[in-house]
Amino acid sequence: MERTKLIFLMEVAIFSGIALILDRFSFSIWPQGGSISFVMVPIILMAFRWGLKGGLLSGLLVGLLQTLFGAYIVDPVQYVLDYPLAFTVIGLAGLFAGAIKRSLDEGQMRKAIIYITLGVFTGALLRFMCHFFAGWVFFGSGAEGVPAWQFSLAYNGSYMGPAFILTTIILATLLVSVPRVATQSRMRSA
Repeated sequence: MERTKLIFLMEVAIFSGIALILDRFSFSIWPQGGSISFVMVPIILMAFRWGLKGGLLSGLLVGLLQTLFGAYIVDPVQYVLDYPLAFTVIGLAGLFAGAIKRSLDEGQMRKAIIYITLGVFTGALLRFMCHFFAGWVFFGSGAEGVPAWQFSLAYNGSYMGPAFILTTIILATLLVSVPRVATQSRMRSA
């Protein structure tokens, strides 16, 4: 039991660190933030390996650590929406962890890809919604003559759509090629 907790905490720390590093290698398309990156890959992988607790905790940690690496903050509520909450909700992809593991164990790769896609979609959509609401409320003056909600929808959709597609392709390829990556590490007792 203690060993499993230790492995869990180590993986949360490692995968969160990997997410931050991957986020540094992003394709910035907007000066105020918003970039196509692979930050969701390790968070969702933790969600698929450990379920909700792994995904939510990894996402929260990444969101909080983003503050140390150049977060764009204009208001405390905007900060919570754009960082801790936006990255935490990615972990809700873990709702599909059991279905993915069963499909992979049974060799039903098409079914696994569908569940992987649904999991990534869930996490990406919820993250998008956090950024959308933050943009609508706090960055409404982004474009002259365009309603704030439309601007936020286009702005955040322009990078979240490609990020969703890339994350889905990477995770589906990885998990179908090496299904054991979707399972928690099991260390044998000494």
